[in-house]
This record gives sequence, structure tokens and C-alpha cells, in this order.
Amino acid sequence: MQAHAQDLRDEVRDRPDADAFVHAFVRDWRVCTLDGQTAAMLHFADRLTRAPHESCEADVTTLRRAGWNDQAIHDAVQIIAYFNYINRVADALGVEPETFIRRWGET
Repeated sequence: MQAHAQDLRDEVRDRPDADAFVHAFVRDWRVCTLDGQTAAMLHFADRLTRAPHESCEADVTTLRRAGWNDQAIHDAVQIIAYFNYINRVADALGVEPETFIRRWGET
């Protein structure tokens, strides 16, 4: 999570509330003000992560209505699935984060 939070911080660094936004996002991204496209994809990613067996065509339709095209949806599914897979492998093997990754909040 440290690396992802730091990456998000880098992406939103121009916001005057960047640190507060990242902290809020990490606690619960659903409370953050996000554009409709981003919110739709995050809901989809959450569903695919927590209950992949419940994912269905309606989820894809929701993404299309939010402005995602089929190529972007395909790519997102590949990325979401990959991270779910690799995180489970790392957790199962007890892999520790690399030492070069800064702790969140460090400069």
C-alpha cells in the first residue's frame, strides 16, 4: 500500500489538499470527490477484487455508460486481475516490500 499511496500522492501533487485527499482515499475512496468515469472503474475494480463471481455484463454496461470503451475495459480487467494475482502470490510467500520504496509520508 505504501508504494500505491505514494504514487497517488505524486499524481495529485498539484492539488492544494493533496495529502488530505490521499489519506481520505486510502481510508475509503468512496468518500472522495471523483469524476464519474473514475468512480465507475473503482467500483468495478472493487467488485472484481472482492466478489469476482458476481461480476456480470451489467458491470461492463455501467462502465460503458460512464464513458469507458471496450479496449479500456479490457485493459482494466487485465490490470485488476494481475494485481489481484500478484498480491496474493506475494502475500502467500511473505514477500516484503522493497527497501527502496519510501514509507508513505516520507519525502
